[in-house]
Amino acid sequence: MEAAKGQRLVLGMNGYQWLVLFAAWLGWGFDIFDGLLFNYVAPNCVPTLLHLEIGTPQAQAATLYWTGLLTSILLIGWALGGILFGKVADRIGRTKTMLLTMAIYSLGTCACAFAWDMWSLVLFRLLVSLGIGGDWAAGASLVAEVAPENRRVEAGALLYTSAPMGLFLATFLNFQIAGNYFKDIPETSWRYVFLCGLIPAALAFSIRYFVKEPERWEHREKKEARLRDLFDHEHFRMTLSGVLAAIVALISWWSCNAFLSVVVSGLARVQAATDGLDKSATLALVEDWKHLATNVFNLGGLIGTLLTVPIAKRFGRKPMLATYFLLSSLSIFITFGVDLPAHIRLYMYFPIGLTVFGVFGCFTYYLPELFPTHLRATGSGFCYNIGRVFASAGPFLVGSIASQGQNTLTAALTALSWIALVPLIGVLGMPWIVETKDRKLVD
Repeated sequence: MEAAKGQRLVLGMNGYQWLVLFAAWLGWGFDIFDGLLFNYVAPNCVPTLLHLEIGTPQAQAATLYWTGLLTSILLIGWALGGILFGKVADRIGRTKTMLLTMAIYSLGTCACAFAWDMWSLVLFRLLVSLGIGGDWAAGASLVAEVAPENRRVEAGALLYTSAPMGLFLATFLNFQIAGNYFKDIPETSWRYVFLCGLIPAALAFSIRYFVKEPERWEHREKKEARLRDLFDHEHFRMTLSGVLAAIVALISWWSCNAFLSVVVSGLARVQAATDGLDKSATLALVEDWKHLATNVFNLGGLIGTLLTVPIAKRFGRKPMLATYFLLSSLSIFITFGVDLPAHIRLYMYFPIGLTVFGVFGCFTYYLPELFPTHLRATGSGFCYNIGRVFASAGPFLVGSIASQGQNTLTAALTALSWIALVPLIGVLGMPWIVETKDRKLVD
Protein backbone atom coordinates (compact mmCIF):
# COMPACT_ATOMS: atom_id res chain seq x y z
CA MET A 1 0.00 0.00 0.00
CA GLU A 2 1.51 3.29 -1.04
CA ALA A 3 1.56 6.22 1.35
CA ALA A 4 -0.60 9.14 0.39
CA LYS A 5 1.23 12.21 -0.85
CA GLY A 6 2.35 14.40 2.02
CA GLN A 7 1.51 11.78 4.61
CA ARG A 8 4.06 11.54 7.38
CA LEU A 9 6.17 8.37 7.37
CA VAL A 10 7.92 6.73 10.31
CA LEU A 11 10.51 4.09 9.33
CA GLY A 12 9.03 4.26 5.83
CA MET A 13 5.49 3.33 6.95
CA ASN A 14 2.38 5.51 7.09
CA GLY A 15 -0.13 5.76 9.93
CA TYR A 16 -2.43 3.03 8.68
CA GLN A 17 0.44 0.59 8.17
CA TRP A 18 1.51 1.21 11.76
CA LEU A 19 -2.08 0.63 12.92
CA VAL A 20 -2.14 -2.74 11.13
CA LEU A 21 1.21 -3.66 12.68
CA PHE A 22 0.00 -2.64 16.14
CA ALA A 23 -3.24 -4.63 15.79
CA ALA A 24 -1.34 -7.77 14.76
CA TRP A 25 1.27 -7.03 17.45
CA LEU A 26 -1.41 -7.02 20.15
CA GLY A 27 -2.96 -10.20 18.81
CA TRP A 28 0.28 -12.18 18.78
CA GLY A 29 1.44 -10.81 22.13
CA PHE A 30 -1.79 -11.88 23.77
CA ASP A 31 -1.51 -15.25 21.98
CA ILE A 32 1.74 -15.87 23.82
CA PHE A 33 0.35 -14.38 27.03
CA ASP A 34 -2.62 -16.77 27.06
CA GLY A 35 -0.65 -19.71 25.70
CA LEU A 36 2.06 -19.66 28.36
CA LEU A 37 0.01 -18.85 31.47
CA PHE A 38 -0.15 -22.53 32.37
CA ASN A 39 3.64 -22.82 32.56
CA TYR A 40 3.68 -20.13 35.25
CA VAL A 41 1.01 -21.70 37.42
CA ALA A 42 1.82 -25.40 36.86
CA PRO A 43 3.68 -25.92 40.20
CA ASN A 44 0.49 -24.86 42.03
CA CYS A 45 -2.21 -25.86 39.54
CA VAL A 46 -1.23 -29.48 38.88
CA PRO A 47 -0.88 -30.62 42.51
CA THR A 48 -4.18 -28.90 43.40
CA LEU A 49 -6.13 -30.66 40.67
CA LEU A 50 -4.47 -33.99 41.57
CA HIS A 51 -5.07 -33.46 45.31
CA LEU A 52 -1.36 -33.50 46.15
CA GLU A 53 0.46 -31.27 48.64
CA ILE A 54 2.28 -28.48 46.81
CA GLY A 55 6.09 -28.77 46.98
CA THR A 56 6.29 -32.48 47.87
CA PRO A 57 8.40 -34.85 45.73
CA GLN A 58 5.19 -36.47 44.43
CA ALA A 59 3.82 -33.05 43.43
CA GLN A 60 7.06 -32.08 41.69
CA ALA A 61 7.18 -35.33 39.70
CA ALA A 62 3.51 -34.96 38.71
CA THR A 63 4.11 -31.36 37.68
CA LEU A 64 6.99 -32.37 35.42
CA TYR A 65 4.90 -35.09 33.76
CA TRP A 66 1.75 -33.00 33.25
CA THR A 67 3.70 -29.92 32.14
CA GLY A 68 5.27 -32.02 29.39
CA LEU A 69 1.98 -33.64 28.43
CA LEU A 70 -0.09 -30.44 28.43
CA THR A 71 2.59 -28.55 26.51
CA SER A 72 2.62 -31.30 23.88
CA ILE A 73 -1.18 -31.21 23.63
CA LEU A 74 -1.03 -27.43 23.34
CA LEU A 75 1.47 -27.71 20.47
CA ILE A 76 -0.62 -30.26 18.58
CA GLY A 77 -3.77 -28.16 18.96
CA TRP A 78 -1.74 -25.09 17.99
CA ALA A 79 -0.64 -26.89 14.83
CA LEU A 80 -4.17 -27.97 13.94
CA GLY A 81 -5.48 -24.46 14.53
CA GLY A 82 -2.72 -22.90 12.44
CA ILE A 83 -3.33 -25.19 9.48
CA LEU A 84 -7.13 -24.92 9.71
CA PHE A 85 -7.32 -21.16 10.20
CA GLY A 86 -4.53 -20.54 7.69
CA LYS A 87 -6.90 -21.89 5.03
CA VAL A 88 -9.74 -19.86 6.57
CA ALA A 89 -7.62 -16.68 6.39
CA ASP A 90 -6.91 -17.25 2.69
CA ARG A 91 -10.64 -17.79 2.11
CA ILE A 92 -12.48 -15.18 4.26
CA GLY A 93 -9.67 -12.71 4.98
CA ARG A 94 -6.90 -11.98 7.46
CA THR A 95 -8.76 -9.53 9.74
CA LYS A 96 -11.93 -11.61 10.17
CA THR A 97 -9.84 -14.66 11.01
CA MET A 98 -7.83 -12.81 13.65
CA LEU A 99 -11.02 -11.64 15.37
CA LEU A 100 -12.44 -15.16 15.39
CA THR A 101 -9.29 -16.81 16.72
CA MET A 102 -8.85 -14.17 19.43
CA ALA A 103 -12.34 -14.86 20.76
CA ILE A 104 -11.58 -18.59 20.87
CA TYR A 105 -8.33 -18.40 22.83
CA SER A 106 -9.53 -15.68 25.24
CA LEU A 107 -12.62 -17.64 26.28
CA GLY A 108 -10.62 -20.88 26.45
CA THR A 109 -8.07 -19.38 28.85
CA CYS A 110 -10.80 -17.94 31.06
CA ALA A 111 -12.46 -21.38 31.18
CA CYS A 112 -9.22 -22.87 32.60
CA ALA A 113 -9.91 -20.95 35.81
CA PHE A 114 -12.93 -23.19 36.38
CA ALA A 115 -11.20 -26.54 35.69
CA TRP A 116 -12.29 -29.23 38.17
CA ASP A 117 -9.72 -31.90 37.25
CA MET A 118 -6.75 -32.38 34.94
CA TRP A 119 -8.83 -33.63 32.01
CA SER A 120 -11.12 -30.60 32.03
CA LEU A 121 -7.97 -28.46 32.00
CA VAL A 122 -6.68 -30.46 29.01
CA LEU A 123 -9.94 -29.78 27.14
CA PHE A 124 -9.83 -26.03 27.81
CA ARG A 125 -6.14 -25.80 26.88
CA LEU A 126 -6.85 -27.57 23.61
CA LEU A 127 -9.48 -24.92 22.82
CA VAL A 128 -6.93 -22.19 23.60
CA SER A 129 -4.37 -23.80 21.32
CA LEU A 130 -6.71 -23.89 18.31
CA GLY A 131 -7.28 -20.15 18.51
CA ILE A 132 -3.64 -19.24 19.07
CA GLY A 133 -2.46 -21.31 16.12
CA GLY A 134 -4.87 -19.61 13.76
CA ASP A 135 -4.00 -16.06 14.81
CA TRP A 136 -0.31 -16.33 13.88
CA ALA A 137 -0.84 -17.24 10.22
CA ALA A 138 -3.43 -14.49 9.70
CA GLY A 139 -1.40 -11.81 11.51
CA ALA A 140 1.92 -12.58 9.83
CA SER A 141 0.30 -12.59 6.37
CA LEU A 142 -1.53 -9.32 7.09
CA VAL A 143 1.62 -7.48 8.14
CA ALA A 144 3.71 -8.87 5.26
CA GLU A 145 1.09 -7.78 2.72
CA VAL A 146 0.49 -4.28 4.13
CA ALA A 147 4.08 -3.26 4.97
CA PRO A 148 6.21 -1.67 2.21
CA GLU A 149 8.54 -4.08 0.43
CA ASN A 150 11.66 -2.39 1.80
CA ARG A 151 10.35 -2.49 5.39
CA ARG A 152 8.94 -6.02 5.51
CA VAL A 153 11.84 -7.35 7.60
CA GLU A 154 11.55 -4.55 10.16
CA ALA A 155 7.76 -4.90 10.33
CA GLY A 156 7.99 -8.67 10.77
CA ALA A 157 10.59 -8.45 13.53
CA LEU A 158 8.64 -5.69 15.31
CA LEU A 159 5.57 -7.92 15.13
CA TYR A 160 7.41 -10.68 16.96
CA THR A 161 8.63 -8.37 19.74
CA SER A 162 5.10 -8.79 21.07
CA ALA A 163 6.02 -12.35 22.11
CA PRO A 164 8.52 -11.36 24.84
CA MET A 165 6.22 -8.48 25.78
CA GLY A 166 3.36 -10.96 26.20
CA LEU A 167 5.59 -13.04 28.45
CA PHE A 168 6.64 -9.95 30.42
CA LEU A 169 2.93 -9.29 31.05
CA ALA A 170 2.32 -12.92 32.06
CA THR A 171 5.34 -12.80 34.37
CA PHE A 172 4.17 -9.55 35.97
CA LEU A 173 0.57 -10.65 36.53
CA ASN A 174 1.56 -14.06 37.87
CA PHE A 175 4.03 -12.46 40.27
CA GLN A 176 1.46 -9.94 41.49
CA ILE A 177 -1.31 -12.50 41.89
CA ALA A 178 0.56 -15.62 43.03
CA GLY A 179 3.53 -13.87 44.63
CA ASN A 180 1.77 -10.96 46.35
CA TYR A 181 -2.02 -10.74 46.58
CA PHE A 182 -2.75 -14.46 46.97
CA LYS A 183 0.64 -15.78 48.03
CA ASP A 184 -0.80 -17.55 51.07
CA ILE A 185 -3.34 -19.55 49.05
CA PRO A 186 -1.36 -21.14 46.17
CA GLU A 187 -4.16 -23.74 45.79
CA THR A 188 -6.42 -20.92 44.52
CA SER A 189 -4.11 -18.22 43.14
CA TRP A 190 -3.63 -19.99 39.80
CA ARG A 191 -7.35 -19.67 39.02
CA TYR A 192 -7.12 -15.88 39.22
CA VAL A 193 -4.11 -15.96 36.90
CA PHE A 194 -6.15 -17.82 34.27
CA LEU A 195 -8.97 -15.26 34.56
CA CYS A 196 -6.50 -12.69 33.21
CA GLY A 197 -6.87 -14.47 29.87
CA LEU A 198 -9.85 -12.22 29.17
CA ILE A 199 -7.68 -9.09 29.16
CA PRO A 200 -6.75 -9.30 25.44
CA ALA A 201 -10.24 -9.27 23.99
CA ALA A 202 -11.57 -5.74 24.48
CA LEU A 203 -8.37 -3.85 23.56
CA ALA A 204 -7.48 -5.83 20.46
CA PHE A 205 -11.07 -6.02 19.23
CA SER A 206 -11.42 -2.24 19.42
CA ILE A 207 -8.25 -1.64 17.37
CA ARG A 208 -8.93 -4.35 14.79
CA TYR A 209 -12.31 -2.74 14.09
CA PHE A 210 -10.39 -0.13 12.07
CA VAL A 211 -8.24 -2.61 10.14
CA LYS A 212 -9.28 -3.55 6.59
CA GLU A 213 -8.30 -6.52 4.51
CA PRO A 214 -5.01 -5.90 2.62
CA GLU A 215 -5.21 -4.85 -1.02
CA ARG A 216 -3.00 -7.77 -2.04
CA TRP A 217 -5.59 -10.17 -0.66
CA GLU A 218 -8.54 -8.28 -2.14
CA HIS A 219 -6.92 -8.38 -5.61
CA ARG A 220 -5.35 -11.81 -5.27
CA GLU A 221 -5.61 -14.47 -7.93
CA LYS A 222 -8.94 -16.15 -7.15
CA LYS A 223 -7.57 -19.63 -6.63
CA GLU A 224 -8.51 -21.98 -3.82
CA ALA A 225 -5.77 -22.43 -1.24
CA ARG A 226 -5.19 -26.18 -1.16
CA LEU A 227 -2.74 -27.90 1.15
CA ARG A 228 -1.61 -30.24 -1.61
CA ASP A 229 -0.39 -27.24 -3.62
CA LEU A 230 2.35 -26.76 -1.01
CA PHE A 231 3.90 -30.02 -2.20
CA ASP A 232 3.75 -29.51 -5.96
CA HIS A 233 6.86 -28.96 -8.08
CA GLU A 234 6.61 -25.17 -7.77
CA HIS A 235 6.26 -24.89 -3.99
CA PHE A 236 7.75 -28.03 -2.42
CA ARG A 237 11.25 -26.60 -1.88
CA MET A 238 9.74 -23.53 -0.19
CA THR A 239 7.59 -25.69 2.07
CA LEU A 240 10.52 -27.93 3.03
CA SER A 241 12.63 -24.89 3.90
CA GLY A 242 9.96 -23.37 6.12
CA VAL A 243 9.12 -26.64 7.88
CA LEU A 244 12.77 -27.51 8.58
CA ALA A 245 13.58 -24.11 10.11
CA ALA A 246 10.37 -24.09 12.16
CA ILE A 247 10.81 -27.62 13.55
CA VAL A 248 14.31 -26.93 14.83
CA ALA A 249 13.36 -23.60 16.42
CA LEU A 250 10.12 -24.87 17.95
CA ILE A 251 11.57 -28.02 19.55
CA SER A 252 14.36 -25.94 21.09
CA TRP A 253 12.11 -23.16 22.37
CA TRP A 254 9.33 -25.28 23.81
CA SER A 255 11.65 -27.75 25.49
CA CYS A 256 13.47 -24.90 27.24
CA ASN A 257 10.49 -22.68 28.04
CA ALA A 258 7.94 -25.30 29.07
CA PHE A 259 10.07 -26.34 32.04
CA LEU A 260 11.41 -22.92 33.02
CA SER A 261 9.09 -22.54 36.01
CA VAL A 262 9.58 -26.17 37.05
CA VAL A 263 13.40 -25.98 36.89
CA VAL A 264 13.56 -22.61 38.63
CA SER A 265 11.12 -23.78 41.32
CA GLY A 266 13.37 -26.79 41.94
CA LEU A 267 16.46 -24.59 42.18
CA ALA A 268 14.69 -22.28 44.63
CA ARG A 269 13.50 -25.15 46.85
CA VAL A 270 17.02 -26.59 47.02
CA GLN A 271 18.36 -23.17 47.97
CA ALA A 272 15.58 -22.68 50.54
CA ALA A 273 16.38 -26.04 52.13
CA THR A 274 20.07 -25.11 52.29
CA ASP A 275 19.20 -21.78 53.95
CA GLY A 276 16.70 -23.40 56.35
CA LEU A 277 13.71 -21.33 55.18
CA ASP A 278 10.19 -22.11 56.35
CA LYS A 279 7.29 -22.93 53.98
CA SER A 280 6.11 -19.33 53.55
CA ALA A 281 9.62 -18.03 52.82
CA THR A 282 10.22 -20.93 50.43
CA LEU A 283 7.08 -20.09 48.41
CA ALA A 284 8.17 -16.44 48.29
CA LEU A 285 11.64 -17.42 47.04
CA VAL A 286 10.11 -19.69 44.37
CA GLU A 287 7.96 -16.86 42.98
CA ASP A 288 10.83 -14.38 43.18
CA TRP A 289 13.21 -16.65 41.25
CA LYS A 290 10.54 -17.48 38.67
CA HIS A 291 10.02 -13.74 38.19
CA LEU A 292 13.76 -13.13 37.73
CA ALA A 293 14.40 -16.05 35.35
CA THR A 294 11.41 -15.37 33.12
CA ASN A 295 12.31 -11.68 32.89
CA VAL A 296 15.90 -12.31 31.81
CA PHE A 297 14.64 -14.93 29.33
CA ASN A 298 12.11 -12.48 27.90
CA LEU A 299 14.65 -9.64 27.76
CA GLY A 300 17.04 -11.86 25.83
CA GLY A 301 14.20 -12.81 23.49
CA LEU A 302 13.32 -9.18 22.85
CA ILE A 303 16.91 -8.22 22.02
CA GLY A 304 17.44 -11.36 19.94
CA THR A 305 14.27 -10.68 17.96
CA LEU A 306 15.42 -7.17 17.03
CA LEU A 307 18.90 -8.40 16.10
CA THR A 308 17.43 -10.58 13.34
CA VAL A 309 16.75 -7.37 11.37
CA PRO A 310 20.34 -6.17 10.72
CA ILE A 311 21.65 -9.74 10.35
CA ALA A 312 18.93 -10.80 7.89
CA LYS A 313 19.18 -7.59 5.82
CA ARG A 314 22.98 -7.54 5.73
CA PHE A 315 23.88 -11.22 5.38
CA GLY A 316 20.64 -12.98 4.41
CA ARG A 317 18.18 -15.40 6.00
CA LYS A 318 20.35 -18.53 5.77
CA PRO A 319 23.42 -17.09 7.57
CA MET A 320 21.11 -15.61 10.19
CA LEU A 321 19.39 -18.95 10.88
CA ALA A 322 22.72 -20.80 10.98
CA THR A 323 24.16 -18.31 13.48
CA TYR A 324 21.15 -18.45 15.78
CA PHE A 325 20.98 -22.25 15.71
CA LEU A 326 24.69 -22.65 16.49
CA LEU A 327 24.53 -20.20 19.41
CA SER A 328 21.28 -21.82 20.62
CA SER A 329 23.03 -25.16 20.93
CA LEU A 330 25.88 -23.63 22.89
CA SER A 331 23.63 -21.70 25.30
CA ILE A 332 21.37 -24.70 25.99
CA PHE A 333 24.31 -27.01 26.74
CA ILE A 334 26.04 -24.53 29.08
CA THR A 335 22.81 -23.67 30.94
CA PHE A 336 21.65 -27.23 31.59
CA GLY A 337 24.70 -29.44 31.02
CA VAL A 338 27.38 -27.59 33.00
CA ASP A 339 27.53 -27.60 36.81
CA LEU A 340 26.69 -24.00 37.71
CA PRO A 341 25.67 -22.22 40.93
CA ALA A 342 21.89 -21.78 41.10
CA HIS A 343 21.88 -17.99 40.74
CA ILE A 344 24.21 -18.18 37.71
CA ARG A 345 21.90 -20.73 36.09
CA LEU A 346 19.03 -18.26 36.49
CA TYR A 347 20.90 -15.60 34.52
CA MET A 348 21.87 -18.12 31.84
CA TYR A 349 18.27 -17.91 30.68
CA PHE A 350 19.31 -14.61 29.08
CA PRO A 351 21.53 -16.18 26.34
CA ILE A 352 18.84 -18.85 25.83
CA GLY A 353 16.33 -16.06 25.29
CA LEU A 354 18.74 -14.20 23.01
CA THR A 355 19.17 -17.20 20.70
CA VAL A 356 16.47 -19.85 21.18
CA PHE A 357 13.76 -17.18 21.60
CA GLY A 358 15.30 -14.49 19.40
CA VAL A 359 15.38 -16.56 16.20
CA PHE A 360 11.58 -16.44 16.03
CA GLY A 361 11.84 -12.79 15.06
CA CYS A 362 12.53 -13.94 11.49
CA PHE A 363 9.55 -16.24 10.94
CA THR A 364 7.02 -13.43 10.69
CA TYR A 365 8.76 -12.15 7.56
CA TYR A 366 10.65 -15.22 6.29
CA LEU A 367 7.71 -17.63 5.97
CA PRO A 368 5.38 -15.16 4.16
CA GLU A 369 8.23 -14.48 1.70
CA LEU A 370 8.19 -18.11 0.58
CA PHE A 371 4.64 -18.24 -0.84
CA PRO A 372 2.36 -16.38 -3.31
CA THR A 373 -0.60 -14.37 -2.00
CA HIS A 374 -3.31 -16.99 -2.51
CA LEU A 375 -1.20 -19.52 -0.55
CA ARG A 376 0.55 -17.17 1.88
CA ALA A 377 -1.47 -17.76 5.06
CA THR A 378 -1.95 -21.44 4.24
CA GLY A 379 1.77 -21.97 3.56
CA SER A 380 3.02 -19.87 6.47
CA GLY A 381 0.52 -21.46 8.83
CA PHE A 382 1.41 -24.97 7.67
CA CYS A 383 5.19 -24.54 7.97
CA TYR A 384 5.09 -22.79 11.32
CA ASN A 385 2.48 -25.04 12.85
CA ILE A 386 3.31 -28.46 11.44
CA GLY A 387 6.60 -27.90 13.20
CA ARG A 388 4.63 -27.90 16.44
CA VAL A 389 3.51 -31.48 15.83
CA PHE A 390 7.15 -32.57 15.79
CA ALA A 391 8.03 -30.14 18.59
CA SER A 392 5.31 -31.63 20.79
CA ALA A 393 7.52 -34.69 21.30
CA GLY A 394 10.22 -32.60 22.99
CA PRO A 395 8.36 -31.40 26.11
CA PHE A 396 6.58 -34.75 26.50
CA LEU A 397 9.85 -36.73 26.41
CA VAL A 398 11.68 -34.29 28.69
CA GLY A 399 8.81 -34.31 31.19
CA SER A 400 8.36 -38.08 31.10
CA ILE A 401 12.07 -38.81 31.50
CA ALA A 402 12.63 -36.19 34.20
CA SER A 403 9.61 -37.29 36.24
CA GLN A 404 11.06 -40.81 36.54
CA GLY A 405 14.27 -39.70 38.22
CA GLN A 406 14.68 -39.84 41.98
CA ASN A 407 16.02 -36.29 41.94
CA THR A 408 13.58 -34.52 39.62
CA LEU A 409 15.69 -31.36 39.30
CA THR A 410 18.85 -33.23 38.29
CA ALA A 411 16.86 -35.43 35.90
CA ALA A 412 15.24 -32.38 34.28
CA LEU A 413 18.59 -30.62 33.79
CA THR A 414 20.13 -33.73 32.24
CA ALA A 415 17.20 -34.25 29.86
CA LEU A 416 17.23 -30.58 28.81
CA SER A 417 20.98 -30.63 28.12
CA TRP A 418 20.38 -33.17 25.33
CA ILE A 419 18.13 -30.64 23.57
CA ALA A 420 21.35 -28.86 22.56
CA LEU A 421 21.62 -31.43 19.74
CA VAL A 422 18.44 -30.14 18.06
CA PRO A 423 19.73 -26.75 16.82
CA LEU A 424 22.94 -28.49 15.68
CA ILE A 425 20.75 -30.58 13.37
CA GLY A 426 19.37 -27.28 12.07
CA VAL A 427 22.87 -26.10 11.18
CA LEU A 428 23.45 -29.32 9.23
CA GLY A 429 20.16 -28.71 7.39
CA MET A 430 21.19 -25.32 5.97
CA PRO A 431 21.60 -26.67 2.37
CA TRP A 432 17.80 -27.15 2.27
CA ILE A 433 17.00 -23.61 3.48
CA VAL A 434 15.83 -21.23 0.72
CA GLU A 435 17.37 -17.74 0.72
CA THR A 436 14.78 -14.96 0.26
CA LYS A 437 16.97 -11.89 0.73
CA ASP A 438 15.98 -9.07 -1.69
CA ARG A 439 13.03 -11.13 -2.99
CA LYS A 440 9.70 -9.30 -3.44
CA LEU A 441 6.45 -10.87 -2.33
CA VAL A 442 4.94 -12.99 -5.11
CA ASP A 443 1.38 -12.08 -6.02
